[in-house]
Amino acid sequence: MRLTDYTDYSVRVMLYLAVRREGLATIQDISDAYGISKNHLMKVVQRLGELGWVETIRGRNGGLRLSERSESLTVGEIVRATENDFALVGCLATQRGERGEPGQRQSCVIQSQCGLKRALEAARAAFFAELDRHTIRDLAQPAEPLAALLRIGQIVPIAPVRTASSGRR
Repeated sequence: MRLTDYTDYSVRVMLYLAVRREGLATIQDISDAYGISKNHLMKVVQRLGELGWVETIRGRNGGLRLSERSESLTVGEIVRATENDFALVGCLATQRGERGEPGQRQSCVIQSQCGLKRALEAARAAFFAELDRHTIRDLAQPAEPLAALLRIGQIVPIAPVRTASSGRR
């Protein structure tokens, strides 16, 4: 399975903002840090804002920051929201109707006995299960070496989340 550049850039934006933590970042900051086209990032950031994962502040002193709940997003959630095709082979894809509405899966003469289809469905499920094990918070640790590579200034460490049962960090 290969993810699109759009998904790759979405994860990178989220990671950059998680590492930065303080203040606002600009699309130009992220573009410079990764060497990614600013125009591509504008589309990505717009969608991340629509999803409520990134807060966008307009104006002269505006910029971007990760929304409060976004650090707990899993990589799997981001991939599901930014990719549109997880069909590894044609029989796993759905045919679209005349107006683009979801339709029936493409048929195959061996579909009822096909071991490949079951194996690929299991592989896709395992792929997402692994991605769902990793949050943006996880990827942003340790923050200091990532910040150095991304040329981000002073980093504030991410504090562990309090658990309801212990009340401790």
